[in-house]
Amino acid sequence: MSATGIVLLVMLAMSALLIFYVIWLYNRLVQLRNQFKNAFAQIAVQLKRRYDLIPNLVETAKGYLKHEKEVLEAVITARNQAASAEKKASANPADQAAIAGLMGAEGALSGTLGRLFALVEAYPELKADNTMAQLSEELTSTENRIAFARQAFNDAVMFYNTAREVFPSNIVSGFFNFSPATLLELESTEEAAAPQVSFT
Repeated sequence: MSATGIVLLVMLAMSALLIFYVIWLYNRLVQLRNQFKNAFAQIAVQLKRRYDLIPNLVETAKGYLKHEKEVLEAVITARNQAASAEKKASANPADQAAIAGLMGAEGALSGTLGRLFALVEAYPELKADNTMAQLSEELTSTENRIAFARQAFNDAVMFYNTAREVFPSNIVSGFFNFSPATLLELESTEEAAAPQVSFT
């Protein structure tokens, strides 16, 4: 075989290796993107559970908090806004604006729930209500599940973002438009505290 033929074979082999490496990097980025989207789906399941519990909580409190209609309405409004923001974020967890909207809506919902639970503390009969106690326990359990799911999502986002930013993956991610993902974080320290639910 001539020297030119050997050089040609070496160049073909190197080109093939480069193509396979680019394919591997692309597939790895797709896999990591799908993992963080799946992790968000787990958050969405828990958020929907939370949103389903809130109307029952408000309905139970309604009988005792007749003079606090504004707070009850604020909770339902914040719940509906959070549910709407969750639907947008679930449609595309890679959309930074949708994730930011969800964080804001969840912060507002946590704030209104905090006000509701502060009121509940002032009503011993409501505090002692069995249905209210059961709902509060379920809500607390759901809040914990949301926190665990959020941590898993943020870990998956971190792995994805790191993979798309390091060399040579950053060339592939830039060429194929793998946009960065956004962590799901609470916007302030006030929102970081889950509503304290205690009816004992």
